[in-house]
Amino acid sequence: MAWNVVVVGGGFGGYNAVRTIEKKFSEEAVKVTLVSEQNYLLYTPFLPEAAAGTLEPRHVVTPLRDLLHGSRLALGSMTGLDVGRKVVQVRNEEGDPVELRYDRLVLSPGSVSRTLPIPGLAEHGAQFKSLADAIWLRNHVIRSLELAETVRDPRRLDELLTFVFVGGGYAGLEALAELQDFATDALEMYPAAREHGMRWMLVEAADRVLRELDPKLAEYTVRELRKRGIDVRLDTQLREVTATDILLSTGERVETRTLVWTAGVKPSPLVADLGLPLDETGRIVVDAEMRVEGAEDIWAIGDAAAVPNPIDPERSSPPTAQHARRQGIAAGLNVAASLGKGRAKPYSYKDRGSFVNLGRYKAVAMTGKLRVRGPLAWWMARTYHVSQIASFSRKLRAVIDWTVSLPFGRDVSEVGSIGHPRRLDGSLTNASQSQSQSRADQK
Repeated sequence: MAWNVVVVGGGFGGYNAVRTIEKKFSEEAVKVTLVSEQNYLLYTPFLPEAAAGTLEPRHVVTPLRDLLHGSRLALGSMTGLDVGRKVVQVRNEEGDPVELRYDRLVLSPGSVSRTLPIPGLAEHGAQFKSLADAIWLRNHVIRSLELAETVRDPRRLDELLTFVFVGGGYAGLEALAELQDFATDALEMYPAAREHGMRWMLVEAADRVLRELDPKLAEYTVRELRKRGIDVRLDTQLREVTATDILLSTGERVETRTLVWTAGVKPSPLVADLGLPLDETGRIVVDAEMRVEGAEDIWAIGDAAAVPNPIDPERSSPPTAQHARRQGIAAGLNVAASLGKGRAKPYSYKDRGSFVNLGRYKAVAMTGKLRVRGPLAWWMARTYHVSQIASFSRKLRAVIDWTVSLPFGRDVSEVGSIGHPRRLDGSLTNASQSQSQSRADQK
């Protein structure tokens, strides 16, 4: 009789857990099912480049069916867990309930943006976690430049051409740097916007950015951003957001229609309803082998799990792609060990380095004792990220995209209507109507 292994989450953690188990067993011995809300693996470090148009959006994702070898992909979202019956409850794309029985279960549902109770943030803020977010933000920047060509009121121009990012971590800095680089190049095609000028702002509540990096690299990052005209505000908090401006803790109001929130993540809301032990941050409590406390047949990994940090056992591992990937491999090996292949081991981690792309062929990098900045760090970052892409074809396509884009100008096509066609009678689809109404409500 074959064992049933269910893995929830098609991100770095879940995918690597599946591939590790596949390599240990034949399809006849172990039947693996991966539950994922998307049918692709997203390489999240490339989201900023997809937003800036440096990479074709399809080239930062890889179809999971191309990557799996014998495992079943169940497209849908997990809705519940019955530990007694060993059943995972799933809702498929049609909204139908499906039950998946398991002998071993790996949970890797990921995270969502961590927000604060700031007035107007939920209504008027944008996030930067998915491919849809990246493409929306690119389209929004282009549409803002286009609108600026038809507007004469200076106040409205300030609103349209001011872009504010909140959060000085990896995601916020890279998204800000790449998009500002993109918009600066594109500005040559927008005379009115060029005459008025753009304003790009980074708001960070702490006294420095990139707290995980060497302070000198963080200082270089701030100097580089300010040299490019980006307004970096440290020790500053967001107090209020409206459709046309924001209020900072300094008392200053900044006119803007673009507020991008990148100030951290929290576990997927799903984990709160599973009946599993949680820590004070809402993450699933696991031991050093990533086995859920009190549940021998369940492992939890990634952003939703409080996996002990091998470097500092008193703290949990940070919610990064590097940790999720390696936890997936380690959990896969431990699941295999529970089925008779190998020996279970505690999660260990060797830092491969940290890279932050600043656009304009510059970056900062920290690997071991080596601290690098500028063009060399940019080359190191790209080399590392290409090496981590799961599919050879996607590696090649990324390199081709970068090479082809070097001698050409920026593509400023606004493709927001893709995926939202009109009906035969000329009216918008429901999704298009919703987006149009949302834009109208903000005016």
